Amino acid sequence: MMADNYGASNIQVLKGLEAVRKRPGMYIGSTGPRGLHHLVYETVDNSIDESMAGFCDRIIIALEKNDVVLVEDNGRGIPVDIHPTEKISALELVLTRLHAGGKFDKGSYKVSGGLHGVGVSCVNALSDWMEATVKRDGHVYQQRYERGVAKTKVEVIGDCGADEHGTTIRWKADKTIFTETTTYDYDVLRDRLRELAFLNSGVTIYFRDERLENPKEEILKFEGGINEFVKTIDVGKSVVPEEPIYINETRDEVVTEISMHYNNGYSENIRTYVNDINTRDGGTHLEGFRNAIRTVLNKQLETNEKLKKAVGTLDKDEKLTYEDMASGLTAVISMKVPNPEFEGQTKEKLGNTEVRTIVYQVLTEKLTIYFEQNPAVLEAILKKAMDEAKARIAARKAKDNMRKKTMSDGFGLPEKLSDCSLKNPELCEVYIVEGDSAGGSAKKGRDPKTQAILPLWGKMLNVEKVRPEKVMNNDKLEPVIASLGAGFGKDFNIDKLRYHKIIIMADADVDGSHIRTLLLTFFFRYMPKIIEQGYVYLAMPPLFRVQLGKKEPVYCYSDAERDAALEALGDQREKADVQRYKGLGEMDGKQLWETTMDPSRRKMRVVTIPDAIAADKIFSVCMGEEVEPRREFIETNSSYANLDI
Repeated sequence: MMADNYGASNIQVLKGLEAVRKRPGMYIGSTGPRGLHHLVYETVDNSIDESMAGFCDRIIIALEKNDVVLVEDNGRGIPVDIHPTEKISALELVLTRLHAGGKFDKGSYKVSGGLHGVGVSCVNALSDWMEATVKRDGHVYQQRYERGVAKTKVEVIGDCGADEHGTTIRWKADKTIFTETTTYDYDVLRDRLRELAFLNSGVTIYFRDERLENPKEEILKFEGGINEFVKTIDVGKSVVPEEPIYINETRDEVVTEISMHYNNGYSENIRTYVNDINTRDGGTHLEGFRNAIRTVLNKQLETNEKLKKAVGTLDKDEKLTYEDMASGLTAVISMKVPNPEFEGQTKEKLGNTEVRTIVYQVLTEKLTIYFEQNPAVLEAILKKAMDEAKARIAARKAKDNMRKKTMSDGFGLPEKLSDCSLKNPELCEVYIVEGDSAGGSAKKGRDPKTQAILPLWGKMLNVEKVRPEKVMNNDKLEPVIASLGAGFGKDFNIDKLRYHKIIIMADADVDGSHIRTLLLTFFFRYMPKIIEQGYVYLAMPPLFRVQLGKKEPVYCYSDAERDAALEALGDQREKADVQRYKGLGEMDGKQLWETTMDPSRRKMRVVTIPDAIAADKIFSVCMGEEVEPRREFIETNSSYANLDI
């Protein structure tokens, strides 16, 4: 029943930037760390838009002490004159009103990342205070705001040279909005700024961290643009061609810029951008790209008998698919679109239908010419696609055999798996344990309701060096795939995963580290979602046991903890028995439960992928076939190594 006193007085009207403060998540996604960093992106995007318009070639971002951020550019400077209809300074208008900005006027910006005119005004609304300083027309102007409200007029605070121009924005995020943290993560910001520097080769970005005792600065400048981006993604891999295929074409005011090559891996890695916005969900530009690759390669194969003899053919019922052609393909697609249409609030999928046609036409024409001039590259790419198709067909047959085997074996779970009795994946965990002896102790010590044990024996397969069908038929990995129950590779379905905690429990020695790395390489390449969802953990068994007489033993997980435990014994420390565990097999079931498996006492590390490019590079360098990049990596990082000799 509606309340009787519900009337016009109950209708709230939010003025100025109050709406942003009332519902910040609507404008910046969240009020957690992601939203906090979004403040920097929104401000930097304005400077990048000036760069794309041809007026800015230098941007400075500084993380100052006390969670203050500075973003400075040498663009035209936000106008400061009085707006003809609003009767206030354009600077104040841009910083205190939603949907006010130059992005709507295509005479000022042909393309821009900021579409809705809410960028820097949102930053202002969600800041404790903000200062805007503008250099233009020989003067330096400044205005101060608090929580989105102007506290001073636009004042002239000095003069500058006639050729000096630009905008500086300084602000301190409001901790009553960002209650989780107002501290910026240098690495998170650096990754995005690096991306922007790759996509805009004409701009130099200076990124400073002034919070440190010894401030540091990185200069992000990539003359090679997206070509350099593609090379960076595939560092440590063999690539064809050595210099990426590069295309840059403008049609109907839409700029298509593509860089691509093939590496010696088996996965597709395509990054797409529209006006520097990362379109993680793809869209029409990606569709046009994929259609063009499929059309060009199929046409080349159909019309060239010599090529057919060189790369081979498939059975008449089988055909090359795009997935075959995308094996090992790395590409960066950077579009500049005057009026982009994005699907959804997150602006992560492009919807413009005309862009699909433009990308398809440009890539089809340019790739055809490139392959006519570089037949050896075409042959190498088609040979790889043909090998992938044959492997796909072999894998399908192997899957059919596994399915038949599973049906005949009942549930198809491995013999060595000691499963748990509960079936709810959210409550279940599996310990993947190195060796049968440790596996035996783990079985004795576990909670059989929720904890399953899968012992592994011998060295795992290095999946970085083999084809996918060999992974499926490998006697070390097959039990892991079968136990998890969710398939692998392109057929992986996380909804079928049998455990939501997958815990790798290996010895704290070189062999144990190797097994952990091999397993993580497998998960990263063939089941990345279990890492992304936070389902993979590393068990942390103790390194020492300190015991004095019949007292309860103290388990220590580092040298420092051992020293502290001995220190606590005072005069009796010499009488204490210190045992150094060399392997999990040295512990009985009770000890393993108490130290490593009891959820109330154990220590574990969740495995995350904070940066997919960095993780991909590390796995490629350390586990791939190329020796030289691995040697360089070891030489560069050897000073960080911990040797237990």
